[in-house]
Amino acid sequence: MPRRTAEAATPVACKAVVHQYPRHRRNVGRARDALRRQLALWKIDGEVADNAVLLLSELTTNAVTAKTTPGREIRVRFELNGPELRLEVSDASDGQPQPRCAGPDDESGRGLALVAALADAWGVAPRTGVGKTVWARLMVSEMPTS
Repeated sequence: MPRRTAEAATPVACKAVVHQYPRHRRNVGRARDALRRQLALWKIDGEVADNAVLLLSELTTNAVTAKTTPGREIRVRFELNGPELRLEVSDASDGQPQPRCAGPDDESGRGLALVAALADAWGVAPRTGVGKTVWARLMVSEMPTS
């Protein structure tokens, strides 16, 4: 599978796409933009697309803020397999994401609650080498036509 970088300008109409980004907060927006472009190619829009972008944003934010060795990159993967849209974000941290009880004045701590509420399923898997992959699955109600 070809490696896609932050500089890749044109997404391709395929079933799986991978992007690799430096672990920096500005790349959360870049990952969202890449997903929006890919969803448009797959003809996925509306609530599913909005939820997918929000899910990816939360997972990517967790990855770029994870405590890990500086300079490590994050990997973002989108896959459309039949009616299933799978989003994956990998980082070099071995720390497992833990839902938190955010107070009304807390500025963070709600991401995994959003993931649990919006995704049809989500979980964590070991990453080959070092770190982990956090994934979320959404079911696409109407199959896009290619």
